[in-house]
Amino acid sequence: MTGPIVAASNVTKSYPGGRKEPDVSVLKGVSLEVAAGEMVSIVGPSGSGKSTLLYCLSGLEKPTAGNVHLAGEDVTRMGRSAVAAVRRKHVGFVFQSYNLIPSLNARENVALPARLARTPISREEADNALAQVGLDDRGSHKPSELSGGQQQRVAIARVLAARPAIVFADEPTGALDTTSGAEVLRLLRAVTTDARSVVMVTHDLEAAALADRVLVLRDGLIHSELRTPTPEAVLEAMARARENA
Repeated sequence: MTGPIVAASNVTKSYPGGRKEPDVSVLKGVSLEVAAGEMVSIVGPSGSGKSTLLYCLSGLEKPTAGNVHLAGEDVTRMGRSAVAAVRRKHVGFVFQSYNLIPSLNARENVALPARLARTPISREEADNALAQVGLDDRGSHKPSELSGGQQQRVAIARVLAARPAIVFADEPTGALDTTSGAEVLRLLRAVTTDARSVVMVTHDLEAAALADRVLVLRDGLIHSELRTPTPEAVLEAMARARENA
């Protein structure tokens, strides 16, 4: 497709407050674009709205106001079933909690999104995706028989098999040790190709610096943007965001 794979315009998101309490405003007018083949990291102090922004961009949550175009489709104007169809066709997810089905083995977990999208893949294709993440000998293992790092690699293999245009990753290394986390990040960087983009929320500044661009959120707004970032530059930007919070 031509144009950005994700485009958000003046996105706001509020949640109802408690009894007699005002609504809680999380996003306060965020506008951004993600180009095809680009990896973008989103960082910011706790409570800045990082995960909420990710969920709005990916169609998992509807903004209170503003528009989100995902793969050229205005998902803010769609009903739930139509948005779900867009996600199945164009979007892959990698979460901190892996989101694997316990009763399915690794191969079956990899094949599941394609089956749900009614474009089933072969056993060979699922095994090839597992081989790309170094798990060619773990296809018959269930999640309980895999380490955390291996489970996250299955989640990435699931993305590779589904061939989405955009991958959203929410703290993908948050539950992993340093070695496993580094391997997962290497794979996510490799997932980014001319035909696929990655948007990642992370608290890990070195992880963030792997991206082509880093967005620093503060109080529900984009505070700064870094291109060709370094860990040191991300650290400085985060420090400035905290000082001004």
